[in-house]
Amino acid sequence: MTFTLATWNINSVRLREGLVEKLLREEAPDVLCLQECKSPVEKIPLERFRALGYTWMVARGQKGYNGVAILSKLPLVEAGAGDYAGLGQARHVAARLENGVTIHNFYVPAGGDIPDRAQNEKFGQKLDFLTHMRDDFFANRPEKAILVGDLNIAPREDDVWSHKALLKIVSHTPVEVEHLAQTRDAGNWVDVTRQDIPEGLLYSWWSYRAKDWDAADKGRRLDHVWATPDISNAAHGSRILRAARGWEQPSDHVPVFATFDL
Repeated sequence: MTFTLATWNINSVRLREGLVEKLLREEAPDVLCLQECKSPVEKIPLERFRALGYTWMVARGQKGYNGVAILSKLPLVEAGAGDYAGLGQARHVAARLENGVTIHNFYVPAGGDIPDRAQNEKFGQKLDFLTHMRDDFFANRPEKAILVGDLNIAPREDDVWSHKALLKIVSHTPVEVEHLAQTRDAGNWVDVTRQDIPEGLLYSWWSYRAKDWDAADKGRRLDHVWATPDISNAAHGSRILRAARGWEQPSDHVPVFATFDL
């Protein structure tokens, strides 16, 4: 079975349901993982998505904040949801396809503005969230699994517009990059996007603060697609839909795609 998966921090699924519909119509991924839905599950506009063939959904919701959802044309069942770092927030949900592949959809905390857990509680929560993920993958080594989401870290030097300028900026600090690496290594995860696109600057997020995001191009690759080694070689066709950042009333993130032959 061949299927295409996309991950997208939508920054309010109800505010931007029209953009989700546009993506589903024009790009038609088989599975779409959304983060920062900012909606209770019962208020996600599922009927509009079902009309486009996305019959299946698993989700965790939260009024006004966080929230993750997996929309699918393919039959799936819920496969759990973790409360990482004990935050009591809707930041993870998992689903299993009929071919046995488990998809984990994560929304890692952004971490605030100050990269010091002593001065900034949110930064500490981010590191604790990643540590909990790491420990979970050590204890329950994933197999035949895909992990996607807004992980809120750009790990490589070419995942940011300026490595030097961002070394002390939350999302690219050495301590965050190390925590993410430990999390990835704990599950033997393979960075599918960089497996397909090994070299060059690559971004999935551009700040709303830039007057002309496209010309300034000060982006970061915060959104990721990983896979376990038993299926990572089946992945191909990775791409980032940069054009979505220029849509009307856009999210500051854009969709990231990968295709799997399984």
